[in-house]
Amino acid sequence: MLLVYSHTISPRLKYVFKQICTRILGIPVSFTSIIEEFISHDSLKMSYTLQALGSEFFVRSHPIIFDQGLSDIDITIHQWEQTKCFFYNGEKSSIPFDIFAASFYLLSRYEEYLPHVKDEYGRFDAKDSLAFKHDFLHQPVVDIWAYKFKDALLKKFPNYSVTDRKYTIKPVIDVPMAYYFLQKGIMRTIGGTLNDIVKLKFKRLSQRFLVLFKFKRDPYNTFKWIINKQKHSTQKFMVFFLIGDYSTYDKNVSINKKRFVSLIKSVSDYCNVGLKASYLALNDISILKREKKLMESTINTSLLASRNSFSKLNLPHSYRNLIELEIMEDYTMGYVNESGFRAGTCTSFLFYDMDYEIQTPLLVNSFNLMDFTMLKHSSQLDKKESLIRMIKEIKKVNGTFIPVFHNYSFSDQERWKGFKELFSITLDSAHED
Repeated sequence: MLLVYSHTISPRLKYVFKQICTRILGIPVSFTSIIEEFISHDSLKMSYTLQALGSEFFVRSHPIIFDQGLSDIDITIHQWEQTKCFFYNGEKSSIPFDIFAASFYLLSRYEEYLPHVKDEYGRFDAKDSLAFKHDFLHQPVVDIWAYKFKDALLKKFPNYSVTDRKYTIKPVIDVPMAYYFLQKGIMRTIGGTLNDIVKLKFKRLSQRFLVLFKFKRDPYNTFKWIINKQKHSTQKFMVFFLIGDYSTYDKNVSINKKRFVSLIKSVSDYCNVGLKASYLALNDISILKREKKLMESTINTSLLASRNSFSKLNLPHSYRNLIELEIMEDYTMGYVNESGFRAGTCTSFLFYDMDYEIQTPLLVNSFNLMDFTMLKHSSQLDKKESLIRMIKEIKKVNGTFIPVFHNYSFSDQERWKGFKELFSITLDSAHED
């Protein structure tokens, strides 16, 4: 066990040390502000304060860890071997940066509480992030820093050994629209048909009637393929279904359709099923509560995980609503238009509420790559290379890869050509060295 001495044991200190030491490195950690207790400890120990007590392993602390609320923080980015870091703490420290303060800044999403311009959907834009501006969005820096800290600590305590975790994947499949043509109702089908005629979309019109008259499978109905992949995979898929009411933003099949209910039930027999919260539910907890109850009655079990439409997050309110409704896991944290590590990590972490200064029970699973992002690459080779680069970055720190695919990205539509192969590469990565 690692004993950490500090002049003050703040909630932020306990939160970030447990994330880095226990969840990433697998080292149990405890805390003391009593010097005698620290001196008498005969195993791993370090001081995290303003000045070293003696010749112990020492990391000079940054004030952010002992603050409450937000403050204007001056951040200077430095190169640190093959990565970047901030909160430089001088030569007297055993490592050159306060990685705990820097990690807290990224994990708490400190910058998302600060004033910023939101995009058209009310989202924090990747281009406004510290990681994007300073070109380290593509690295899981929190995990990299954690491993640097471990290496330095074990040099000081060579008799202590740590077992590294293993690389894992958590494939996410998003279902904002289960069917493209089917189960839409008479009015939506007529409207779609007229729209095809007016816009001269005769190929789509032909496809529509082939599907409606059962000569062809609906292009978005890729669930047999998904279930078959799940049967042959040891990694459990997380499938999120949108069941909210039809609106400007959400256009899925009605949950009142028996075929849609049957589909969700059949998928839940093989995969983990979660709720894709509708756009309207993001600002109205009563709608979210109703959608949660509907999903629970459909899958006949408690809902454990959710993901927001359009990957929209409004911190801290989005997460407080999930906590109030006892939804234990979220898969929204990530960027739609950029691949990388929004919270700087490839390790799931508990949400820290900055307003109340408490660690909450909500587990945040931050996704690293979305199928939509790979569309910016014109060739299949470029798509493969971007996916493999991401996998290699995560494997360096034995982290967890969380990619987001959609049911329609496994269709035969030209836009999504080759995405079945990309998904297979993702699954195979769990079994490769």
